[in-house]
Amino acid sequence: MLDVRVSTASGAPASADASPGRQKHRPDSLLDLRGVTKSYDGWSKALDGVSLSLAPGEFVSIIGCSGAGKSTLLRCVNRLIDPTQGSVLFDGRDVTGVRGRELRACRRRIAMVFQHYNLVYRATAIENVLQGRLGYKSTLAGMLGLFSEEEKRRAFEILDQVGLADFAYTRTDQLSGGQKQRVGIARALVQDPLLMLADEPIASLDPKSSRTVMEHLRWAADELGVACLVNLHQVDFACEFSDRIVALKKGQLVFDGSPDDLTEEIIADIYDSGEEDESACGEALHADGKPQPLSDESTGEAA
Repeated sequence: MLDVRVSTASGAPASADASPGRQKHRPDSLLDLRGVTKSYDGWSKALDGVSLSLAPGEFVSIIGCSGAGKSTLLRCVNRLIDPTQGSVLFDGRDVTGVRGRELRACRRRIAMVFQHYNLVYRATAIENVLQGRLGYKSTLAGMLGLFSEEEKRRAFEILDQVGLADFAYTRTDQLSGGQKQRVGIARALVQDPLLMLADEPIASLDPKSSRTVMEHLRWAADELGVACLVNLHQVDFACEFSDRIVALKKGQLVFDGSPDDLTEEIIADIYDSGEEDESACGEALHADGKPQPLSDESTGEAA
């Protein structure tokens, strides 16, 4: 096991107030997608001419059917895949075609939170969090787990901020799903990112754990100034926690606006696959994980 214990004599900071809220943002852009298209087979388009921008510290949720292109969009942003057409600008530079060291430097500032956590379960929570520093290490230092005292201290502080200080030295296979996802958030934040991408971060969680995770993502935007781009199926959570909501349908951007502007009619159109078999599209969900009725036909009012 790596020596990752830190002295806490000076005291770790108190747990953050993770209550959701909305803030004003600077007008400059941190992320710009310009006409991004992605085709996997040269014919069908997973993304079709998507243009989108994020300001520093802005919280934006992406909604839409399964298969609408949400995950593909995130993978284009962090360059796990290359766009077929269009460009990705991050922090003032075009990163569409960067490779090698330039790509590694870009990814240091773009953190990722995964639906299924992507943790090393035999390792402790703090060991998993410290993996967020690997992008700053040489290959040898990373393999040997050579982290500075400051890095260890910072990892512990962030675990405290997400409410897991008492579990820092607990193996992650002993944690609940919500706790595992908070470890994932802490790992992302220890990267010192400008942008955090979250791909269905609450899809596998119960309602209480889902809210806790969303509160910590919102806190990262409000208190740390980290821009957040989050894929969600739970439309009510998206409306509650987001500054903006964007929607994809069949690879195209069909909505980009305030949560207050997302009407029941717009939601119905977003989640209408236009096919007899709509199982591939799925349904908008409440925070409790149950299908979200788009309207009550008996009253004509939103449910």
